[in-house]
Amino acid sequence: MQVGSVELPNRLFVAPMAGVTDRPFRQLCKQLGAGYAVSEMVTSRKDLWHSLKTSRRANHEGETAPIAVQIAGTDAAMMAEAAAYNIDRGAQVIDINMGCPAKKVCNKWAGSALMQDEPLALQIVEAVVAACLPHNVPVTLKMRTGWSQHNKNAVRIARAAEQAGVAMLTVHGRTREQGYTGQAEYDTIAAVKAAVGVPVVANGDINSPEKALAVLRHTGADAIMVGRAAQGRPWIFGDIAHYLATGEHRAPPLTQQVRQWLLAHLEDHYGLYGEFAGVRTARKHIGWAVRSLPGGETFRAHMNTLDSCAAQVQAVTDFFDALSLTHDRLPAGDLDAAEDDDAATAEHAACHAN
Repeated sequence: MQVGSVELPNRLFVAPMAGVTDRPFRQLCKQLGAGYAVSEMVTSRKDLWHSLKTSRRANHEGETAPIAVQIAGTDAAMMAEAAAYNIDRGAQVIDINMGCPAKKVCNKWAGSALMQDEPLALQIVEAVVAACLPHNVPVTLKMRTGWSQHNKNAVRIARAAEQAGVAMLTVHGRTREQGYTGQAEYDTIAAVKAAVGVPVVANGDINSPEKALAVLRHTGADAIMVGRAAQGRPWIFGDIAHYLATGEHRAPPLTQQVRQWLLAHLEDHYGLYGEFAGVRTARKHIGWAVRSLPGGETFRAHMNTLDSCAAQVQAVTDFFDALSLTHDRLPAGDLDAAEDDDAATAEHAACHAN
């Protein structure tokens, strides 16, 4: 699949989630089958670029291509400058955030709030495209179906964005008013696909291979984007790819294989964040990985008391070694219930992290 000058290996994408899709997590998802992963949103406020949080988000050392960075803001000139700043740091695709529903973001008229001001939204798109053009870096746009049920303007914005030079559009099948509640709908995504010639990506509630296929068929989208369902299950991209290719489910991963993936992820995670922050920010990733497994809840409670990288690594090793004695492959758990309990809260909180 092609996005401007950038070739993508497949049509299975990782959604940008602040506080989740950092470089180590993106790398893990790509390793396990995702063809494309978008960074956590980077602010367009220049005064924050040298903060620890933003500098980590702009760090792409060792990251496999394509490197896609999402930027957020409300001023066209600042957004153009943010695009150039991130291109200088390795970005090969710039994504404009017009989808985050968090009040902290929308109260500043960023994220999905921009969908209420179409002239400003278009001005930002035009400025970012102009800034990226000399570098041959494609610009993409992630948005929602609209601001509210009675104001679904995704098709109109999509057409204008395409005319302004956007190379790909991602649509989350909810309004800003919905946040992450209720069910995603896909008719609006299908309408956007029918209205434009650039690739369209479907996003929202894609949590299984069957759902991925159903959404692709219903919308006609060129690709799908998975967010919450990849938390703790980054191999879902490989599962989806196998199902789309064969119509069959592949076996769950080996328990020792999951252990190896998680330990490698933790090592990469600690390398980016250091001991103090790394231990604390790794807890959610470990928690997602074990939440539906036998003894997972007890382990989560214990793991949250540990305050060193070495202790976390040993605990994870011991947990999966013990599990492998009774389960050669990862046992199926109540993943839907786990997502209801954890992931909606996590993604909503993640959007607030900016």
